[in-house]
Amino acid sequence: MNPYLLPGKYIDFEDPGIAALARQLSHDAASEHALVDRCFRFVRDEIRHSADFKLNPVTCRASEVLRHRTGYCYAKSHLLAALLRANGIPTGLCYQRLSVNDDGVPYCLHGLNAVFLKAHGWYRVDARGNKPGVAAEFCPPTEKLAFPLRDPNERDLPEIWAEPLPIVVEVLERFSTYDQVLANLPDIALIS
Repeated sequence: MNPYLLPGKYIDFEDPGIAALARQLSHDAASEHALVDRCFRFVRDEIRHSADFKLNPVTCRASEVLRHRTGYCYAKSHLLAALLRANGIPTGLCYQRLSVNDDGVPYCLHGLNAVFLKAHGWYRVDARGNKPGVAAEFCPPTEKLAFPLRDPNERDLPEIWAEPLPIVVEVLERFSTYDQVLANLPDIALIS
């Protein structure tokens, strides 16, 4: 579990702002469930999704996401991992491969988290941000993610990563505006 508890370049929970927020969210949390739910709801509801709200700058590090209060799904997952790891809860990064327009090509990765809950084991949670047609919740043991798989080439990628995928970081660091990222969303080829 150690890799899922450590800070990193993008999950930088040693940042003073993240450390303070992590303490604030854990204050009086009666259980692990309550703490994870508080952190999840904060990221889902208080951090605006860059494309939904047409917001710049493009963020990648958890501390940037918190400072600017915006991020793509990937960046929001970095912040949720940072808040949970700061509170000693093992948290990883997960990805889905989804159709961008729900009708085949093009495809892109979607970022979310896996949290290790003592009562349930690894549990995926998606703090992307709700909107009409998207209603992600924290309700273990049932997963309620933002996007169901609908297309034969969509996938839930099974890996749980301790650090973000390089292709995701490359896109978030290369482009400076939300619309540039939207036009260049990261994707990976599926192995047959």
